[in-house]
Amino acid sequence: MSDALADGYDLVIFDLDGVVYLIDKPIAGAAEAVERLRAGDTPVAYATNNASRRAGDVAALLTGMGVPAAPAEVLTSAGAAAALLAEKLPAGSPVLVVGADALRDEVRDAGLTPVDRAEDEPAAVVQGYGPEVGWRILAEAALAVRAGATWMATNTDRTLPSPRGPLPGNGSLVAVLRTALDREPDLVVGKPEPALFTTAAALSGARRPLTVGDRLDTDIQGAVRAGMDSLLVLTGVSGPAELLAAPPERRPRFVAADLSGLFRPAAEAELPLAGGAEAGGWRVTRDGDKATLAGAGDPVVALRLLCGVTWDGVPVTGLRADSAEARELFASWGL
Repeated sequence: MSDALADGYDLVIFDLDGVVYLIDKPIAGAAEAVERLRAGDTPVAYATNNASRRAGDVAALLTGMGVPAAPAEVLTSAGAAAALLAEKLPAGSPVLVVGADALRDEVRDAGLTPVDRAEDEPAAVVQGYGPEVGWRILAEAALAVRAGATWMATNTDRTLPSPRGPLPGNGSLVAVLRTALDREPDLVVGKPEPALFTTAAALSGARRPLTVGDRLDTDIQGAVRAGMDSLLVLTGVSGPAELLAAPPERRPRFVAADLSGLFRPAAEAELPLAGGAEAGGWRVTRDGDKATLAGAGDPVVALRLLCGVTWDGVPVTGLRADSAEARELFASWGL
């Protein structure tokens, strides 16, 4: 029996942006990881907050990248939002759509009527990421919400990962309306809400799913809320400094540099690193509210050691480096 991390679970739920791809570029090793899971008969699912593509489009994009996927394996915040609106509103109700065509199509397929003007008296405003979203539609949305429309956001991700660095996400667009309206959305559908994760598990009949994500504030917090174990991979938005400072509700069970961590022993990824203050060539010594890292080795091992002290009360500002390798590591982490 293998002791690989993935072998302890009966479903692996992948986030997409920052885990499997960056906008439209596959992340190295992603296709191989999915193929290896499938070869071992471990089911996979994909759960994304990005509302700019439909499930079939996402599956086609993934397959074109060499990552096999079927539409039924993909859950998007656009689809979830439309389904929820259909539960709450009479059939045919007008819904003002702020976002991409994919969100508009999901609303239409849910039996509702997409509109783009406040004069159409929409019963709800649904807001998702779209690269063409601009002032005009945001103004219509603000007017509609002020007139009494329910305001639903597909997600509130502040940024989207990209090969050039983080770009404004739907949360940044939601912030425009939040500022204009001086209020919060009535409902947020996507992560960190647990619905995408629990739906994926229910559809596959999984009893012990693992969530893999790159964001602590959405993927990991959503998994915690869903009662699921999670793996943070350091290929997207959240980096070591954010992990060191993570509050309990945003702490993953595992961390790895990339998806290859799924196939290494679980003990090599578990957080915090158990067994003391020394491992893999690194040594951490604590003195009250300060801790010092010395030595050299795998950066993930150092990160796991340091989580042991920062999650136990040492502030990130209290961390010190006492070797050239440790100082270089801290600099790369922005500490």
